[in-house]
Amino acid sequence: MFAFILRRLLSLPVVLFAVSLLIVGLLQLLSPTQRATAFITSEQQAQNIPAIIEAYGLDEPFPVQYWNWLTQALQGNLGYTRSANMTVARAIQTLFPASLELALFAVVPIIGLGIWFGTLAALHRNSFLDQATRVMAILGWSLPTFVFGIWILAALYGGLGWFGIGRVSTRFITAIAQGEITQYTRMMTVDAILNGRFDMLLDALIRLVLPVTTLAVVITAQIMRVMRGSLLDSLSQDYVRTARAKGLSDRVVNLKHARRNALIPVITLSGLTIALLLNGTVVVETIFNYRGLGMWFATAAVQVDIPAVIGFGLVVAIIIVFANLFVDVLYAIVDPRIRYD
Repeated sequence: MFAFILRRLLSLPVVLFAVSLLIVGLLQLLSPTQRATAFITSEQQAQNIPAIIEAYGLDEPFPVQYWNWLTQALQGNLGYTRSANMTVARAIQTLFPASLELALFAVVPIIGLGIWFGTLAALHRNSFLDQATRVMAILGWSLPTFVFGIWILAALYGGLGWFGIGRVSTRFITAIAQGEITQYTRMMTVDAILNGRFDMLLDALIRLVLPVTTLAVVITAQIMRVMRGSLLDSLSQDYVRTARAKGLSDRVVNLKHARRNALIPVITLSGLTIALLLNGTVVVETIFNYRGLGMWFATAAVQVDIPAVIGFGLVVAIIIVFANLFVDVLYAIVDPRIRYD
């Protein structure tokens, strides 16, 4: 297992190289003038586009442009992002904890509820519960994230004044800026606990309700459907009938034997859920004014902020590689027959 994990980690530079090559290559579809706007930091520069193109070699052949970018990236210089008004590396360091916090709070109900409802639907096949769960799954999966997000924002926050938008209230942002609250991790809930500010913790949790609900409703539906189908397939296998013939209780057969085998495709989907969460946070963070990587990327894309787009793509690639590695390790834990020798 250790050798397998090591091989996967050693493949990370190759993946990042391929992703960066693809992103930088696609950006060549923009004209040098369009790409030069990413390097404008003042009105004076905006009036001298040809000088920017020459200075950054934007009219050079693609291999030369990519080599120039790669040599800087290997030195830790991913460029300057106008949309965040800081270096790309600093923006990732500052904003990633916010998106991670949102994803961690969302992934638990997504996977937990998806497995639970999918199991109930399979064990009560063709019952009212099964039909209701399937309808919920279809509606949830077909509902666009931005539609549901805007709806609950308008109904619960705009109409009823419940919950809130942003990460924390203005008074806590001011306290952070004045040094009254120390940012250890840049995750508001964790920092609130470490600072002993449980009023801030409550405020941060309340503001997580709407974005977490939006992500959970849309993504949980797919896990429910996969879990139901996989468990139904497991329940029809010979080893389940053999277990029942030995006198084992339905609970032991269904939950210990059948569901454990049914979890394998669910594990695959759960790993991909991390990527889905990253895609979803771009929309959700923008809707709920939740300042994280997703909101930064949405702003950068509108402003043709090329360094930010490349930086975000690299972060997504790294997360997907580690998510797939985590899934492969879970395979060996859930199914003893799987070995990576």
